[in-house]
Amino acid sequence: MEQTWRWFGPKDDVKLWEIRQTGATGIVTALHDIPYGEIWPVAAIEERQRMIAEAGLVWSVVESLPIHERVKLNEGDQRSIFDNYRTSMRNLAACGIRTICYNFMPVIDWTRTELNHRLPNGASALRFDAALFAAFDIWMLARPGAEADHHPDAIGRGKAWHAQASESDKAQLLAAIMAGLPGAYDRYDIAGLRNILDRYRGIDRDGLRANLKRFLQEVIPTAEELGMRLCIHPDDPPRPLMGLPRIVANADDLDYIIGSAPSPANGLTFCTGSLGAGLTNDVPAMAARFAQHVGFGHLRNVRKEPDTSFFEADHLDGDVDMVAVIGTLLKEERRRAALGDHRPIPIRPDHGHLMLSDAGRNSFPGYSLLGRMKGLAELRGVMHALAAG
Repeated sequence: MEQTWRWFGPKDDVKLWEIRQTGATGIVTALHDIPYGEIWPVAAIEERQRMIAEAGLVWSVVESLPIHERVKLNEGDQRSIFDNYRTSMRNLAACGIRTICYNFMPVIDWTRTELNHRLPNGASALRFDAALFAAFDIWMLARPGAEADHHPDAIGRGKAWHAQASESDKAQLLAAIMAGLPGAYDRYDIAGLRNILDRYRGIDRDGLRANLKRFLQEVIPTAEELGMRLCIHPDDPPRPLMGLPRIVANADDLDYIIGSAPSPANGLTFCTGSLGAGLTNDVPAMAARFAQHVGFGHLRNVRKEPDTSFFEADHLDGDVDMVAVIGTLLKEERRRAALGDHRPIPIRPDHGHLMLSDAGRNSFPGYSLLGRMKGLAELRGVMHALAAG
């Protein structure tokens, strides 16, 4: 497997020369300064490639080429948005980049309520606390009917938290929830969230699925023509949030997505942490079932609780059997090689702990240097051990 590393561009506190020292060889990045729905010019792609190549690395995966919110909403005339998306794909392919990770999560991307959850060893992790999210959804956002979407225990604890929370506590919770898409343009306050949620009123699970299917049917033929693979990322966490449906959460969802546009170009980003946060998801079994469709892997681990809370665990020490997943991906690489496809599956360590000297750095939440380097070293050891065995 190709060992890669997410880098948020020149503004990232983690530098390319540091990434090279971790042992990663590929970079996963995006042109975050270009607004959603606009074309990525060849010159901008080549300039980013040049920076990466000068550090002795390769731009391996785009994460993400974002999908405009109007596509998820099926709102207005989207022809220019699809045209621009296909043009960006062609420009990336012209530069030799043929793997794109994207997601179809409405409004917000990965969602956490705590960015510095203290661990027993003094490091900190990202955490989704169901009680804090219930407090946000029911009392801060005051979404009608929100109580029905939360675990009873979470509601009780969330009500108690909200009753004693200061304005600073509430602002900190909102900031944590908005932190999930580094480099994104949209950061909502409470009023802004209410406005965008109003736009989604009436779009249920079936409606959002239909909008994703339309997107796939618009872009997958172009991806196939270009020899590209578009790899959808699972919902994080894989549960409805703020009344918004989540449609990339389990095996049934993945079956629907693959069947919506059958093609080698219609692939999956297999995120063990996102899928692992689902209480009923058997992640190793899902890896085996969908291995032939995996074009990219996010390898991280979680420890979850019955009320849907979870936190980011050590890469080899959570609820997901990471050794089994890596073994499945290595087996899939061998299967592809026997058919003449010798391209490795790119993987990256995801959401490392904030630890040691990184505590004083200004890195994106979940994307510190040392925590991810530790995770990559652990994953690399598993890969080598399994390959040798």
